[in-house]
Amino acid sequence: MSVTTPLPRSVAWLGHGGLLPFLALAGLVALDPSRQSLWTLALVAYGAVILSFVGALHWAFAMLLPDLPADTRGRMYAWSTLPALMGWVAVWLGWPLAVACLVPGLVLHYLQDRRLVARTALPTWYLPLRGRLTAVACIALTLAWLASTLG
Repeated sequence: MSVTTPLPRSVAWLGHGGLLPFLALAGLVALDPSRQSLWTLALVAYGAVILSFVGALHWAFAMLLPDLPADTRGRMYAWSTLPALMGWVAVWLGWPLAVACLVPGLVLHYLQDRRLVARTALPTWYLPLRGRLTAVACIALTLAWLASTLG
């Protein structure tokens, strides 16, 4: 049921550009131990913001996809709020527990994206892009956690 369209250039730039803070901050966690607490706080805050952002996508899909049954639409609205709550909890947990909240939150949201794509007509580029972005964000968070733990 996907809509075959090429990945818009602006979406590719913005999506992949959104990984730069994950990568830069993970690198700083590893390379600047004297300010590690600053970099981990910034990384957790950015991860929480991104988790909220991807959750909001499902709110928008629930509003705009015309063929959704009412019960599915209601579940999507409810689900879309959970990533923001998980991100908020991650901020309060602080490093390193925040990683244990953000990484599963990003993965769970990607799994919800897979379920959504199986039921609706979204562009064919959506799920592969979300998969790449999720993988890199999770890897960056995990590597930063490892650097802070082992370093």
